[in-house]
Amino acid sequence: MMIHRRTLLTTALTLGAMRAFPGLSYAQARPLVFATFTGSWEEAHKAVLVPAFRKANADASIVLDPMLSVDQIAKVNAARANPPIDVMLHDPGPALVAIGQDIVEPFPVEKSTYYKDLITEAQEPMGPAPFFQVVGLTYNPETIKTPPTSWADLWKPEFKGRVGITNLNSTLGTGWLVEVARMHGGSEANVDPGFKALEALKPNLAAVAANPGALATLFQQGQIDISPGNFNAIQILKARGVPVEFVAPKEGAIAFKTTIHVVKNSPNKDLAFKLIEAALSPQVQTTLMNSPYLIVPTNSKVAMGGEIASVLAKDTAELKKKFVFQDWKKINEQRSAWIERFNREIKL
Repeated sequence: MMIHRRTLLTTALTLGAMRAFPGLSYAQARPLVFATFTGSWEEAHKAVLVPAFRKANADASIVLDPMLSVDQIAKVNAARANPPIDVMLHDPGPALVAIGQDIVEPFPVEKSTYYKDLITEAQEPMGPAPFFQVVGLTYNPETIKTPPTSWADLWKPEFKGRVGITNLNSTLGTGWLVEVARMHGGSEANVDPGFKALEALKPNLAAVAANPGALATLFQQGQIDISPGNFNAIQILKARGVPVEFVAPKEGAIAFKTTIHVVKNSPNKDLAFKLIEAALSPQVQTTLMNSPYLIVPTNSKVAMGGEIASVLAKDTAELKKKFVFQDWKKINEQRSAWIERFNREIKL
């Protein structure tokens, strides 16, 4: 049986806590488990959010468990009475699913120092939004001398075999498909035009990545030159010297909030609340807004600056005016069927 290093670490920490506090059960004694996203999100939270949380909470034990939202929900649903995760991170679609399936706790707004300072759109009582994400076009400026301007550029003949996309398990993949459908007359309720366009894109496809983190790795490995991509996902690559740039397509980049939730029946509810408080604090949001993370903040006391202000928007009012916000309640009605169709039809 393979035992992962994370499992060994978790077990060692848990057993240590149980020896120190013999009255604790195994579930009560385990470290706080935070399911973040893969790639740049994991790196940003490991470097900034986790140290801030530990500093404010007597070096409390915490384990990062990076995975897609759909996998977080499946993992919690498999053990609802004794969930292996305490804090989940979700994009809009999965957040609605998690709330609908009753696997998250209401956020204790009345205890929060920072909730009232969040912009209105981020004040979600079932799990506030500490961050915004923006999806546009990502490209390699060394191989593509004329920056792309439209989603339609992905279909250009000169990009044959050099385009990357993600599957529909990610918000990036599903959100982008909706915009492709919209470009051809479709909408959140009708993505058939998007699937037809994907069929025409096949000659240009070099890879279908499992998630946004894997998509970023394809740029690093030189396997693709252009793709739809998350703004913040490429920033760490840029900081490492990987030639990659972001541009908002003329149709409008996709913007959506990312929410953070206390898992129902968590044995670590108090620490889960404190981790979320750290994520909402102006100190953490200011640090994550700066290079190399460039994550869009939601605390109204954090003024947008640097590359976020120059490339995306100078403030949240401009962000809401410039970018496309999709109807994820409508998308969720058919998303599972779309994922099955994508996995069946889009094979390389």
